[in-house]
Amino acid sequence: MNEGPQQHRDPVDAIIDQWAVVRPDLDTRAMEVFGRIYRLSRTMGDRMEEAYRPYGISRGEFDVLSTLRRSGEPYTLSPRQLSATLMLTTGGMTGRLDKLEKAGLLRRSPDPHDRRALQVTLTEKGLDVIDRAVGAGLAVQTEALSPFDSEQAGQLADLLRQLLSSTEEAGH
Repeated sequence: MNEGPQQHRDPVDAIIDQWAVVRPDLDTRAMEVFGRIYRLSRTMGDRMEEAYRPYGISRGEFDVLSTLRRSGEPYTLSPRQLSATLMLTTGGMTGRLDKLEKAGLLRRSPDPHDRRALQVTLTEKGLDVIDRAVGAGLAVQTEALSPFDSEQAGQLADLLRQLLSSTEEAGH
């Protein structure tokens, strides 16, 4: 384990210690990294749900609204484009769109260029909700990064980008 003078032990350390007793032959460095990434993902996922709750949306619904918002004016995409961007099945996307449309945060309408297709557009209410929710979510994420200075946060982002890239490439 690579513990510095100011680091405290966490639950992953306890798991690594147990493996060291029963299987001292194992190199558990990967388990140390991915165990923490998994726990961090779960913890931050819960915090993000809490951040979005006051706006009446879940993380999945945030993803739909933010994808439309990032697309730029007129904040319109096809359901197929949304599904591809969010890596969702069309069935999963339909459920989210139904809920968001019922809440008045987006509207579906016929595509003027293809009678068989639909387009999904962020409403003014949806634009307001996503702009406030993204600020709330970023505040939670910024707070989580507060133990790091700007340089450390940048290094962490770079290392995670490299790890993500290599694992995604290995999967294809």
